[in-house]
Amino acid sequence: MGLSASAVPASERPRRGLLHNRVLVLNHDYRPITICSVQRAVGLLFCRKAELLLAREGEFLHSPSTRFPLPSIIRLRYYVAVPYKRVMLSRRNILRRDGYRCQYCGSRERLTVDHVIPRSKGGTDSWENLVTACTACNNRKGNRTPEEAGMQLLRRPFRPSHILFLRELAGHFDEAWKPYLFMT
Repeated sequence: MGLSASAVPASERPRRGLLHNRVLVLNHDYRPITICSVQRAVGLLFCRKAELLLAREGEFLHSPSTRFPLPSIIRLRYYVAVPYKRVMLSRRNILRRDGYRCQYCGSRERLTVDHVIPRSKGGTDSWENLVTACTACNNRKGNRTPEEAGMQLLRRPFRPSHILFLRELAGHFDEAWKPYLFMT
């Protein structure tokens, strides 16, 4: 089935084409699982593995004999047991969790990762002990705890859920996704 992306005038189409737009995939219980391409979503819909919950208004995919609404949100017809998705502890993911801001002063310049409780004092490499810090704050804090250095964390470090990163992966997303991405 050859689908073409001729829904709207070329000047209004995203540069990547309609088939590369993103679709929010919900489990049978309406919890977000992932984000996929329109092409993958249409495949799930035609195989009757998913149902269309919301289409993009005024946008359609065309075949020689049919016109199909461009999906925005689909829901799987059967519950899929998704193993607990753990976000891997890495420098990049710590920066992402903290919004690429120093957790001491809020700066976005020259960022690094800091141990809240230094390793020399028993601190571990864990989500709850690592924060984003600019090099100035990291040097000022040195080998001390924030209390010893007279510094205050803007936000306590935490283990992020995969939904937090799913939101970031979506980047600019359809407003209709908000109830599903921000409900957990």
